[in-house]
This record gives sequence, C-alpha cells and structure tokens, in this order.
Amino acid sequence: MKKSEKGPAIVLILILIYLLIPLVVSIIYSMFRNWTGIVPKGFTLETYANLFKDKEFLASLGRTIVIAIVPIVLTIILVLLALFVTTIYFPRLEKYVQIICMIPYTIQGVILSVSILSLYVANPTFLSNRIIMLIGAYCIIILPYIYQGIRNGMRAVNMPVLLEAAEMLGASRIYAFFRVIVPNILSAIVVSSLLAVGIIFGDYVLVRNLASSAWPNVQIYLYQAMKSDSMKSSAVFVIIMAVTFAISAVVLYLRSRESRGRRAQ
Repeated sequence: MKKSEKGPAIVLILILIYLLIPLVVSIIYSMFRNWTGIVPKGFTLETYANLFKDKEFLASLGRTIVIAIVPIVLTIILVLLALFVTTIYFPRLEKYVQIICMIPYTIQGVILSVSILSLYVANPTFLSNRIIMLIGAYCIIILPYIYQGIRNGMRAVNMPVLLEAAEMLGASRIYAFFRVIVPNILSAIVVSSLLAVGIIFGDYVLVRNLASSAWPNVQIYLYQAMKSDSMKSSAVFVIIMAVTFAISAVVLYLRSRESRGRRAQ
C-alpha cells in the first residue's frame, strides 16, 4: 500500500470499528449470563436456542420480512412507471415529481401515523385495514430512497439515448424500458431496496401506532423483551441484524451472478 493511501485506509478502519462496537457488544452481552466486570462470565447459547423455539418470535420475524418486501416492490414499480412517463413524455414535470418524492424526508413517523389514522380509520373501504395502512405508510417512508436511487441509475445509463436506439431496432418504448433500461439500472434498484429494508426493519413508531396488535413484528417483540430480559433483547437485536445482513448478502449474490452471466453471454 502506498503511503498516500495509508491515511484514508486507517480512517476507514477506525470508522468501521466505531460502527461495529454496538453490534459486537450486543453479541457478547447476549452470550454471557453475567457482565458486571471487565470480563463477561457464564457463556451460554440458551437464549438463542429459546428464541428459535419461540413460535411468537419466529412469526414476528416472518411478518417483518413480508412487510418489508411488499412496500419495496410496490414502490419500485410505481417509481419506475412514474420516471418512464415523465422522462419520455412529460420531461417538464420531472422536477415536480422529484419534489413530491422528497417530501417524506421531512415527515416524522409519529405525524405520519397519526395523520393516516385520522383519515382512514373510519373509512368503510379496505383502506381502513391496519395492514393496508402500514404498507402505505412504509411506501411513503421509503419513497425518497427508492426514487433517488432509480433516478441516478437512469441518468447514469443515459436512458433517452438507449430508448431511441431500441426504437430504431423496432422495439416499443415500454418494451425497451423493461428489457433494456431496467436490467441496466438493476444495481441502483438493488442498493435502494437494501437501504429500504434497513429502514423498515428498524422501524418501531409506524408499526406500533398503526398495526401493533394486528401485525406484531420483530420490533414489537424486541420492545417487549427489553422490559423483561436484557440478555434476551440483545439476542433479538443480534438476530435482526443477522437477518438484515443475510437478505443483503443474498440479493447482492443474485445480482453479481446475473451480472457474470450477462458478461459471459
């Protein structure tokens, strides 16, 4: 390594260590019965074994994964279609779409949940369903991140030029968009989706206010565990982080394998 590269590398390593300290401490705390001194005592994996035997915990973890996937898929489809229409047919409206998509940055979870409840809780249609309200709220929260990632990806591949080239070869615009543009911006979609997964997995306010009894997810379970057993709550936190990392690793692996397949072809 060159001398000029040692300084930035050391800074990155220090930042990485600083960011990993909470996770490492939580892992240690969840595996030892007693940690009142410098060295923890009483190593055990009983807490993890009990958690994976707990049907309530497994059900809450499954609910969290489902409630993370559905809003992300819906938001990606909506943003792709919106950007396709504004970029090709109404380019002057793109700045207004951007402003609308950036508004959720300023909305706090408490304000959003109270507003949704006041509007839809007495609605006679399916919109009064707590799960529907929660999915809609998550779509709003992750909208800026999904939009910004997809928009940057489209600009990087020069979308209008690619569509014009596809049209010259006889393809329709909508066909060229989903067969040419979307595969080329898949990395941007993946990165945005992973960021959205982290946001949804870390949410407590929205699910607590909108659907705590109808859809108790892993954050609700974690909150209840914190009131009774700190060792158990640390184990739950570690499992949440592990599941998040596993989802990220699987998505990135599938993405890299697809990229290698296209290069081989």
